[in-house]
This record gives sequence, structure tokens and C-alpha cells, in this order.
Amino acid sequence: MEEKIRKMEEHNTFEISSLDSTVVEAKLFHEPQKDDEDDGPLVFFCGKCRLPVGDSSSWDGSEDSENQIRLKRVTNNVLIGKETRMIEASKKRLCLVVDLACRGCHTLLGVIYSSTPKSMDHKRFVFCLNVADIDSYVLGSAKQMLTAEGSKEQPVTLEYRMTVEEQLTKMKMLVLSMAQRLQEIETGLQDECEEP
Repeated sequence: MEEKIRKMEEHNTFEISSLDSTVVEAKLFHEPQKDDEDDGPLVFFCGKCRLPVGDSSSWDGSEDSENQIRLKRVTNNVLIGKETRMIEASKKRLCLVVDLACRGCHTLLGVIYSSTPKSMDHKRFVFCLNVADIDSYVLGSAKQMLTAEGSKEQPVTLEYRMTVEEQLTKMKMLVLSMAQRLQEIETGLQDECEEP
């Protein structure tokens, strides 16, 4: 049993969400939704300190009645407890669990079931996260953009840079020409002033 827990500690990816677990499942299995704005995969993070704890690529299922999601892997930001404790899942159904906590703020995020009754075998040795203690972000859900008219600045491309350099060279030649002409005029005025 300890060997299985050690193997689970080696996994590096993990997911969590403060969304209703049915919404998360619908996203993962492409079920149509009323609000079909969020099409990307989910990134889960601690609801308190916002450290990422996983993503939807390691989804294993959900427990609506317990408000939990199950993940196959978690990030290194999730600490796996060392002590096993007993909980009562329901009448006459005892389970052994190990707590999962956030590395940053030590908030309890969920549990790993290490021993369960047969009816709960699907929950054994996966990361069961409490939806209330996690939050999520849907990749690709960002909507804010600059309009084409919003920014009047041109991007600096090689062609644009060459055009600017050509214009600067022409201006430099014009300034040098004007300076030379000005010097000739000054010299001519000085010569006229010196003649009796």
C-alpha cells in the first residue's frame, strides 16, 4: 500500500476547479452547454493562494454528491500527507485517506483514498479534490483585444526600418547641404564687410 502511495507522489500534474463538476465534465467530454463560450482545457489552482495544481488532461471523474473531482496526476504544488486517517463515507462504510494540501498556503485541498469498500474502488489512489477549495481557468477564454484602429503605431518591420533609415539619410544630406550653403553665405558677408 505504501508503495502505491509513493508512486502517486512521483506524479507531477493535477487539476482542480471551483466550477460545478458537471460543467468540468461537459468541457472534457465536449457535451453542449448553454454558455458555450469556454472551449479550452481547464487549469486548476488553489482557491486561496492561486498556485497551479493541475489541468484537465489528468481528469478521472467527479463525485457530485461529495462536491469533488478526481484527477490522475497533480503538480508538485500539492503536498501528500504522511499519516493515514479513517473517515466514515456513510453508515458502515469506513475508508482510509491521506490528506492533500497546497504547498504554498497549506490549505486542505482534498484526499487520496488508500482503502475503500468495494463500491468505492474507483476513488482509490486518485487525487480527490474538494471543488470548494480550488479554482479554475479555461485556456483560450481571454476576450479582450485591441481594435485595429486602437493603436496607431506601426509595427517595426525590416521594411519599415529601411524606409525610416532612407528618410533620415535624405534629411541628413539636406541639413549638411544647408549648413554648407549657410557657411558660404557667411563667408561672402564677411568678405564684403572687409572690403573698403
